[in-house]
Amino acid sequence: MSEENPRFDDEFGSTYVLISPGTYQMGNPTNNSPKRELPSHEIEITQPFFLGKMQVTQIQWQSVMSDNPAKFSEGWSAGLRPIENVSWDDVQIFIEKLNTQHNESPKLGLYGKWRLPSESEWEYAARAGTLSRWSFGDKDAELDEYGWHAGNSGASTREVGQKKANPWGLHDLHGNVSEWCLDDWSSNYENTPRDQSAMVINGETRKSHRGGNWFTESDSTRCSARGSSQRNIAKDGIGLRLVWQPD
Repeated sequence: MSEENPRFDDEFGSTYVLISPGTYQMGNPTNNSPKRELPSHEIEITQPFFLGKMQVTQIQWQSVMSDNPAKFSEGWSAGLRPIENVSWDDVQIFIEKLNTQHNESPKLGLYGKWRLPSESEWEYAARAGTLSRWSFGDKDAELDEYGWHAGNSGASTREVGQKKANPWGLHDLHGNVSEWCLDDWSSNYENTPRDQSAMVINGETRKSHRGGNWFTESDSTRCSARGSSQRNIAKDGIGLRLVWQPD
């Protein structure tokens, strides 16, 4: 995949990039990794999907929801910062409104629906065909060029798309805000799906999120790093990135 991959823009000016099928090794291949990233296992992505090039911004959220709950909403450029302070349940309402009110016309001749990515889809896109700790390599000294984290954010989120993209043209996968995923939280990968579907655990109230954020250290922004939070709790370090799934 490359910058020439098929893509489309939505009515809010956001770009969505085609993520083609493939296989990859999900999780952390090293034995001294956190148990929540083990065991490393092969995932097969069989269905193509479009993934947001950027995180959902405050201006897009406000356009759909008519409110802006973000903590970092002051200043002329705040609308271009990622939305945060939204719970997983809030996000489902946002996505439902997108699908019912902003999804009438086809994209590239196709019809589909908006949703969150699964954890396996998220990591596949974040890795972008690489095997290293981050999509750019294994040295956190280079992280400043690709993401906003505790060491360079200035204790705040930043406008989306300011840092270098990963090899598939996606920005801010390492830091800025962590991104909600579809999956119910599982403490490890022992019994999780081996395809791109999300983990479903009856009665589980915690949801997964990925990517680290503006106040986490570099280790939390790795491709395989995982976090979780209660689905009904909003935090200033968690936002979202959208998938558009063709029917």
